Amino acid sequence: MSADERRALVDRDINRAIPPGLRDQISKLVEDVRDRGDAAVCDALERFDGVAITPEQLLVGPDERERAHSSVDEDLRAAIKDMVSHIRRFNEALMERLVDWEFESDPGLVVGERVSAIASAGLFCPSGKASYPSVLAQLGGPAVVAGVETVRVVVPPKPGANGAVDPVVLCVADELGIEEVFRVNGPAGVAALAFGTENIGRVVKVMGPGSLPVTVAQLEIQRWGTATQMVLGPTESLVIADASADPRRLAADLLIEAEHGTDSCTVLVTDSSALIGAVEAELAVQLAALPAARAQAASASLGVNGGCVLVDDLDDAVVVANEFAAEHLQIAVSPANEARVLDGLRHAGEILIGQDTPFSAANFLIGCPASLPTNGFARVSGGITVDAFVKRTAVARADASALRRLAPSIVALADVEGFPAHANALRVRFPDLG
Repeated sequence: MSADERRALVDRDINRAIPPGLRDQISKLVEDVRDRGDAAVCDALERFDGVAITPEQLLVGPDERERAHSSVDEDLRAAIKDMVSHIRRFNEALMERLVDWEFESDPGLVVGERVSAIASAGLFCPSGKASYPSVLAQLGGPAVVAGVETVRVVVPPKPGANGAVDPVVLCVADELGIEEVFRVNGPAGVAALAFGTENIGRVVKVMGPGSLPVTVAQLEIQRWGTATQMVLGPTESLVIADASADPRRLAADLLIEAEHGTDSCTVLVTDSSALIGAVEAELAVQLAALPAARAQAASASLGVNGGCVLVDDLDDAVVVANEFAAEHLQIAVSPANEARVLDGLRHAGEILIGQDTPFSAANFLIGCPASLPTNGFARVSGGITVDAFVKRTAVARADASALRRLAPSIVALADVEGFPAHANALRVRFPDLG
C-alpha cells in the first residue's frame, strides 16, 4: 500500500460521516427536550417511530414486563442468565482490583485513593434493525456490579409492535434487577436522560451505542455538561492470520462483524497469499448462504470499507494492526507465533486468541467487554466495564511535622505563581518562614 492508501485505511474520523444538517436537527431536538420535557419526548417518538403515547406510558409497566417474561422461551431465558452471569463474573473480578489504597509517601504524610460508584447512569439500548439484548447486558452488568444506585434504561419500541419494547431486552433488565426502562426515541431518550423530564429522571452519565443520530445526541449533551462514553461509530474488526489458519473458519469469523451493516469495516491482515485465495473462495460460499440484507452488509464491510492487507511477515501485520487500532481483533496464527504477535499488539478494543475464540463468543457470552472503542479510539481507551461506572477520589493526611517539612516548597511555589493566600496559610502556621 502507498502511504496515502495506508492513511485512508486507518483514518476513520466519525465527524466526516455526520452531515451538517443532521447536527442541526439533533441539536434542535435535544434543546426541545430540555425545554419541553416529556411533551418533546412523546412528540419525537410519534414523529420518528410512529408511536403515539402519553407521558405516563413512557415507563414500561409491570404488566408489560410480566408479559415479556412469559413470551420468551425457556432456552432463551437460560441463555440470558448465562450471558449475564459471565459478564458479572468478569466485572466482579475487575472490581476486586478497584480497591481503596494508601501509602506513606513521607514520614507523617499518607496519600491514597477511595473508589466509589457514580451516582447514576443512563443506558441506551438500540432497537430497530434487530433485537439487541446483549447491549443492555454489556452496559447494565458493569453498572450493577459497580454499585451504581440508580440505573435507567431508554430503548426505542420495536417497529410495528404498537409501542411495545423488545421482550428479550426486558428479560435482561429483569435479570440485572434494573427497574426503570423507558420506551423512547433514541436521540430524544439520550436528551431526556441528560436533562431529566417529568417522568424520566436525570442521570450523571449516559452510555450506549446507537445510530448516527444517537451518536450526535451524545455529542450534543456533552456541551450541556453530561458525561458520556467515547463516541462509538460503526463496528469494525481485524484478523491477523498466517498460513496455518483454517480458511473455512477464518471466512466465518470475518463475516461475524461484517454482517452488522453496510458501514461496518472488516480487514484481514496476512503474510500468506495462498490463504487469501482460499478465504475468498470460502467467503463466496458463506456469503451466498446469508440472508440478502446481511450478505449486502458483509460484502460492503469486506469490500468497499475493508479488505485484505498482504504483508511480508507477521511483524508487519502487527504494525498494520496497531495503526488501525480495531474495535475487535482476532489472532489466527500458529501456536508458535501467538506469543510474538500478542506481545507486539498495543492498540485494540479486544484481542481474541486462536480460532476457537470467535468474535460472536465475545459479543455474547465470554464476559469480556463487548461495547468497545471504534474509529481508532482503541489507541486511548478500552471497553465498557465497571471502570466506566466508578470514580477515584484522592485522599491525603499530613501531620504537623510532615507539613513543616513541606512548607518551604509550598511557599516558594505559591509565591512564584502569585497566590499570597496559598502561602499565608503556611506562614500563619510557621511564622519563621518569613
